[in-house]
Amino acid sequence: MSRWPDEGAAEAAGPLPAVPVPDVRAGLHRDSVTGVGYLVLATWGWFLYGFGSLLPQLGAEQGISRTLTSLHSIALAVGGLIAGFSAVPLVRALRRRGVVLLGCSLAAAGCLLLAAGGGWTVATLVGALVAGTGGSLLINTAMPTLSDHHGGESAAALAEGNAVAAGTGLVAPLVVGAGIAAGLTWRPAVLLTLPLLLAVVLVLRRQARVPALDTVLPPRSEVRRPLPRAVWPVVVLIMSCVGVEFVMAAWSADLLEQRTGMSSGAAAAGVSAVITGMTLGRLVVGRLALRHPPRPLLAGAILLTVAGWAVTWTTTSAPVALAGLLLVGLGIAGHYPMGAELLFTAATRPLRDRAAGFMSVGIAIAAGAGPFALGALADATSTHTAFLVVPVLMAAALALLVLTTRGPAAAHDA
Repeated sequence: MSRWPDEGAAEAAGPLPAVPVPDVRAGLHRDSVTGVGYLVLATWGWFLYGFGSLLPQLGAEQGISRTLTSLHSIALAVGGLIAGFSAVPLVRALRRRGVVLLGCSLAAAGCLLLAAGGGWTVATLVGALVAGTGGSLLINTAMPTLSDHHGGESAAALAEGNAVAAGTGLVAPLVVGAGIAAGLTWRPAVLLTLPLLLAVVLVLRRQARVPALDTVLPPRSEVRRPLPRAVWPVVVLIMSCVGVEFVMAAWSADLLEQRTGMSSGAAAAGVSAVITGMTLGRLVVGRLALRHPPRPLLAGAILLTVAGWAVTWTTTSAPVALAGLLLVGLGIAGHYPMGAELLFTAATRPLRDRAAGFMSVGIAIAAGAGPFALGALADATSTHTAFLVVPVLMAAALALLVLTTRGPAAAHDA
């Protein structure tokens, strides 16, 4: 069996420069590879958070129910499934650098189709599918790239990268709300994804060859080891957490409008409270992750999310509801980066791309099923009642975290 990475294939194109081993005590080491990863996360964060806040407006424009509107989240999630199952073959064929370029092309095509489709549900569903495939390929590549490149600083890099994504996404609901208020609809926010994708391509083309982006995966016949059993409960844990994130992104505006009487434009912009909390929280988590293991950080994040949900769910005051959403965002901030760190630690380096693929599949299922289930429940009952899915998902995540603490994955945190 060949060593990881496949050094013979890599040497055919010339030696790759060594990655410096930073001193964790000195703080997070950032370089041009880090910049590429952060820019990818920021670009997809812009689209994703804007997409969640525009869904109610898209449904109203097309004259369809909340359940049918949620099919756009399903289409986005199916794109994630496609990306997840194709992750390892694509990385093996194109290396991570090539997969980033492919993801940018698909995401751009999807954004154009979504904006041009407008009032045609089939066209916007296809646009969401294509954009979801491209965006998930970008995330599937950026996360293990950052993890491999930063080694012992992986958790801090993942948290900080996702803070950049949330910070960029913070502006997206504001742009959606401003576009609606100005009579320009939600389309400008979607189309602004295109220059961000172009920036990723331009920065990547100037990036020198490095192991985290350009190492060749060993042939499939030479990597037959199954993923460790410790990976699977972590995948389900991440699914529960991501389900809450997508539920809040997709339907918080509807909850604010119904419960507090905010206008549709103000409610769409109000989703930024969640993303503000995520941005600030991930900056803090990134620093804490340099000194503390991910499990207690993730446990605290789950409990904070439930506290924020309780504030928003029980009030009819707009300022109090927004404060609750801010707390929810602070809690969500730790979910994905700390969950991904647990996953990559359990998987070990040779299997991280495969683990990222399965994580993408799980995220796609959660991202589609969560908003769709809440939309269907809202049609059957009310949006307020349907939001009870949030504490249910958080309870499941906390139970899984306790379960994995007792399992073999916990040993990696020491």
